[in-house]
Amino acid sequence: MAGDEVKIETSEKQPPTCNYNLPKLRERVKQYIDKHHYDSALFWADKIVSLSNGNVDDIYWYAQTLYLTGQYHRASRLLRNKKLDKTNTSCRHLAALCHYECKEWQEALNILDLVENNNMRQLTQSFNESHFDLVMKETEHSINLLRGKIYEAMDNRNLAVECYREALRQDVYCFEAFDLLVNHHMLTAQEERELMDSLPLSSQCPEDEIELVRFLYENRLKKYSKPKEFILPDSLNILKDNMDVIVNLSERHYYNCDFRECFKITSKVLQKDPYNSQCLPLHIAVLVELKKTKELFYLAHKLVDLYPNKPVSWFAVGCYYLLIEKSEPARRYLCKATTLDRVYGPAWLAFGHSFASDNEHDQAMAAYFTASQLMKGCHLPILYIGLEYGLTNNAKLAERFFSQALSIAPEDPFVLHEMGVIAFQNQDYVAAERYFKEALQKVQCVGEQVLVEKWEPLLNNLGHTCRKLQKYEESLEYHRRAQIISPQCPSTFSAIGYCYVLMGNNMMAVDYFHKALGIRRDDTFSTTMLTNVMEALMSEMAPNEDDDIPEFTIPGKLEISQTGSEKEILEESELADSSSMAIEEVDMDNSD
Repeated sequence: MAGDEVKIETSEKQPPTCNYNLPKLRERVKQYIDKHHYDSALFWADKIVSLSNGNVDDIYWYAQTLYLTGQYHRASRLLRNKKLDKTNTSCRHLAALCHYECKEWQEALNILDLVENNNMRQLTQSFNESHFDLVMKETEHSINLLRGKIYEAMDNRNLAVECYREALRQDVYCFEAFDLLVNHHMLTAQEERELMDSLPLSSQCPEDEIELVRFLYENRLKKYSKPKEFILPDSLNILKDNMDVIVNLSERHYYNCDFRECFKITSKVLQKDPYNSQCLPLHIAVLVELKKTKELFYLAHKLVDLYPNKPVSWFAVGCYYLLIEKSEPARRYLCKATTLDRVYGPAWLAFGHSFASDNEHDQAMAAYFTASQLMKGCHLPILYIGLEYGLTNNAKLAERFFSQALSIAPEDPFVLHEMGVIAFQNQDYVAAERYFKEALQKVQCVGEQVLVEKWEPLLNNLGHTCRKLQKYEESLEYHRRAQIISPQCPSTFSAIGYCYVLMGNNMMAVDYFHKALGIRRDDTFSTTMLTNVMEALMSEMAPNEDDDIPEFTIPGKLEISQTGSEKEILEESELADSSSMAIEEVDMDNSD
């Protein structure tokens, strides 16, 4: 027994040598990982760690297989028990990544930040100095990328932006960092340009790849540029059918309000790649703009069946209910989308719309403010905040937010229209006319198609502005154009009738006021104006004007002839009647 104990102690002090071909086994583990046979890779990686007496590289690959099989805490415990999270940058990154996957943000951040820098080189015995520097350089951008994701999950977006920028500067090919900056709208247009200028393309890219990287990155940035400005370099013409390039072009059409062309492009993309993650949110948004309820219903159900854990699926469901004007279920599903991904900006925007449609302005503004924090470089949340302030009669704050939105998207017709509304409310009719006409010009530049019903308020508001400037013929023209794209709008008929009143054509005015009341019987303005116009017509029209009145001689009474002075009095009374009508017109014009 004593001899056996001595043998055991001796075996612990002198580990047995391995007679197996470890490099071949290691290669087999990597092959299993490449083929997604993670359980097989895990089994052999565990054995290789024992056979190699705890080699650092083998422990790392063992932890990697644990991570790939979803055993995050086990992988982190393995690395931290060996103190590899403090001595090896790749192991430190993997340990923090495990806690990130478990949504343990602070623990992951502590692993990345608490590093014993003084002892790192001494404790890293498996690497020589030059190899260690190379590993540090290759891994540091991954650590900055992960640190940025953690900060973003903790709502510290400023530090997240700095980490993403640093990761991109350390490795210009790190598209994930670039995509998080752009796709989450973290940068303004000016900051995006500065980022592109700061990238060390010449030092990190071969000369023949500089143009490729710059084009692909800049193509994602310029979403507010005109689609016609898209030019593919001759050397990159082979990319014209690339899905990413096509989706970026459709996004430009969307932000330039060419929804039909955007829908045409996104539909073609989804025919080839039905679940393109970049294209789906854009396609859902354009379906809402074009009010295609059937297509949106089908798409939403298909996404929920296939991807129930992705926010875009519930975003599609929420948008469908929002489109059919059912706010309560829309809010419920959009809330689920934001729960799955707290930084999913489109869901927060739609969430705000669900409150705005019910005139719940405070809740809508809260959702829009959240979206504005998440989408710093996008003008839409700021535009909708301004709209809500305008609806609550806070014109000063509304104008401030509209101006900010205009600085981000200077050619967006929605923003120009709202700036015109604010100018109209401030009685600056010349500025209002300029904004409205500029917005109309942008809309007409989209294409040769007829304007959609969405732009009916723009045409009517332009007509109201021209009426205030006493351009009655021009005002009538805009109102008639609004009538063409929205034939059953009672306010358009009322506005046309009012223009005819101001032009002195009361008979035509009566006709249009009757049409307005035929659509909306409780239209107070049309009722009041119709009464006034009818009274004016009755005062202007003599009884039996077209009939020959026979003259009868009444016996016993003298015929009294009308003197000149009496004629003058009648004329003055008629003038008084007409002037009173003119005064009523002026008063109504001021009250409008």
